Amino acid sequence: MINIKRDVCAYCGACVSVCPHGALELIDAYLSVDETLCRSRCRICETVCPLGAIHQEETASAEEIKKAQPLFRV
Repeated sequence: MINIKRDVCAYCGACVSVCPHGALELIDAYLSVDETLCRSRCRICETVCPLGAIHQEETASAEEIKKAQPLFRV
């Protein structure tokens, strides 16, 4: 998931122009993220942001969650 530091973002559109999935859009000087289109593992938007305003939140995969859960047997 993309996290945008709104107090840092200059809304320059650099991230919008490079997103290969079309998940980012500037609407009335506001950066909008369509989470249904975003493939947050690509991290291209984070890489091109000149101010470091975009951060990808790490999320565990279903397999990682399953491994981390303790097994209980009854």
